[in-house]
Parts: sequence; structure tokens; C-alpha cells
Amino acid sequence: MSSATAGRIAAGHPWWPRLASALTILLVFVCGAALGAVVMNLGHARLHQPAFDTPAGKALYFDRLQKELDLTPTQSEQMQSILNDFWQYYRTVLSDSRARVEQILTPEQRVKFEHILVEAQHP
Repeated sequence: MSSATAGRIAAGHPWWPRLASALTILLVFVCGAALGAVVMNLGHARLHQPAFDTPAGKALYFDRLQKELDLTPTQSEQMQSILNDFWQYYRTVLSDSRARVEQILTPEQRVKFEHILVEAQHP
């Protein structure tokens, strides 16, 4: 297209450059929002896996070990027993530690401590 033709189009339609600019900005915004949503969704799935000491977390962790280590049925059974012992130990240590911490706190501090624990479980 010659510069004379472009000049006539621009002179005949003064709104055209503004419309083209607005549409370009809108398209960039929509593409950015869509990409951001996809990235946030992928990150959200990875960040919000069940805690490893919950039944769902235990199953997820055990399944991963079975697959990645290619455990035999005997190894799987032994691994399950070992992990159950570990999780029981973990829960006991948490419970005992929490009781010891609560013993040294004032009643007001205990309320704040409980709030901190709840926030840690549900970020």
C-alpha cells in the first residue's frame, strides 16, 4: 500500500489508529490474563497437596514410593509397615511437643499459639 493510500485511509477514518491501538492493548491484556490463570492453576495444584500425615497424603506418598522405587509386593508391605511406624512416631512427637509448649505459655499466649497453628495448616 502506498503512503498516499495510507494517508487517505487515515484521513478518512481518524478513529482507526485509536481503535487499532485499543484492540491491541485489549488483546495483550486478555492473553496475559489467560496465561496468568493457567500458571496460577498449575501452581495451585502443586501447592495444595494433602499434608503427608493425612490418609490422603500417606496414600499419595506411598504410591509415589512404589512407582519410583519399583517395589516388589514384599517390599511394598514392609515399606507400608515402616511408614506407618514413622507416621505414628511423627504424631506422637507433635503431640508431646505441643503439650510441652502449651505448658510454658500463659492462657493468652496459648490462644495466639492455637491461632498460629490453624494458620499454618490453612495458608
